[in-house]
Amino acid sequence: MKIRFDDLTLPEGGAIVITAAKDGSLSGSAVAVDKALDGAVGRALAASRFKGNVGDQLVLHSPGDGKFDRVVLLGLGNPKDFGVLAAQKAGGRALAALNGTGAKTATLLLDLAKNAEIGGGDAAAHAGFGALLRSYRFDKYRTKEEPEQKPTMRRIVIGSPNAAASRKAFKPLEKVAGGVFMTRDLVSEPANILYPETLAEQGAALRELGVEVEILDEDAMRELGMGALLGVGQGSKRESKLLVMQWKGGGATKDPVAFVGKGVTFDTGGISIKSAAGMEDMKWDMGGAGVVVGLMKALAGRKAKCNAVGVAGLVENMPSGNAQRPGDIVTSMSGQTIEVLNTDAEGRLVLADALWYTQDRFKPQLMVNLATLTGAIIIALGSENCGLFSNNDELAERIMAAGKAVGEHAWRMPLGDGYDKQLNTDVADMKNIGGREAGSITAAQFLQRFVNDMPWAHLDIAGVTWTKKNAATVPKGGTGFGVQMLNRLVEENYEG
Repeated sequence: MKIRFDDLTLPEGGAIVITAAKDGSLSGSAVAVDKALDGAVGRALAASRFKGNVGDQLVLHSPGDGKFDRVVLLGLGNPKDFGVLAAQKAGGRALAALNGTGAKTATLLLDLAKNAEIGGGDAAAHAGFGALLRSYRFDKYRTKEEPEQKPTMRRIVIGSPNAAASRKAFKPLEKVAGGVFMTRDLVSEPANILYPETLAEQGAALRELGVEVEILDEDAMRELGMGALLGVGQGSKRESKLLVMQWKGGGATKDPVAFVGKGVTFDTGGISIKSAAGMEDMKWDMGGAGVVVGLMKALAGRKAKCNAVGVAGLVENMPSGNAQRPGDIVTSMSGQTIEVLNTDAEGRLVLADALWYTQDRFKPQLMVNLATLTGAIIIALGSENCGLFSNNDELAERIMAAGKAVGEHAWRMPLGDGYDKQLNTDVADMKNIGGREAGSITAAQFLQRFVNDMPWAHLDIAGVTWTKKNAATVPKGGTGFGVQMLNRLVEENYEG
């Protein structure tokens, strides 16, 4: 999908997108289009239920004298509420509407009221970003498809009151979109294609952007004492890996920020096997690792002025004669022992060693880990928020603010000694489950035992990694949730 920016002038023909405010009042460009079409837009408005609210749209096919093939009228809502996210959603909705008409190229004229929250040049850039995000489609394995099912749009030109400013603002956004797309690609791949070795190779491809990449094999991890991570993958014929990525854009003396991801490329549950219904979704149980890889691509792509480390523990959790059994006791890299009562509570075992390795080797300013960790967080928060757990109030507030700014929301959940005691066991330092009560919280408490006093946050993204319905900038499938949030966290707080 190609995005281009130009001046706010009427095109000579083709498909065109114009806008209206909440009261139905047309923008300046929309008025000009209506005039050029001898009032066809106004007549269509009068005969419709269009009110200019956010999400309203009206499509006119070859209106008036046929100068334009199609005219799409979008509602932007109240001008004073039109900010960055609204601009992105407008771009995404415009693209979705155009794909529904069969257009291949189109012009979006985005001129805003003077009291809009965002300036016209920035608004156009973010509309382009939204259109780009919505254009994503994972269709590499489709060999047959009805023509009417295929999106048709190939290019959109966005009219801006300051096209040069829009182009400049769009450049880093385009790099962030590249990171989001990489994450969406990774979580969409089937497990026969994406497994620890091939996921590590995807991370290694970031070397082209200047990212330093290391891939630790099982022998290296065994030498480091990573018994918790290795125990999860021992039932699979696929060898476990530890993917380590470094972006050094902040100078030699600045401590890095670190991001750690759970990368279970397929999760059967192991010996504590899951039910068959829905198990196919477990191809995206590596969503946390996918976000870390996509984030590193975004940071390197836009040349972020920071030092960042990305670590992903990559395993496949399978039942076999060599698989880990309920009741086994493993020794983590930290030296702490873990009684494994449920082999389907495996992600926390992977993260335990990955977190300890990260803090021990890199001494970062902070660590943020991401994981599709618990079904309990879906029961608690649904698909509107990820669960946020943290030992540091400042870091938690910064993550929530970053998420709000990009539309990827986090809801802070509690931690406490009472929850932590649920992990105690008589035969080891801890067990890997805390019982049915507060399942997401006890999972976070488990992870906290491997971070010492370092500022740390855990994002449980089980409910937000995949969606079964389209949204303005997120088509159904892998969402890429977390890439924009953490890119914003870094940009606002840890660069320069």
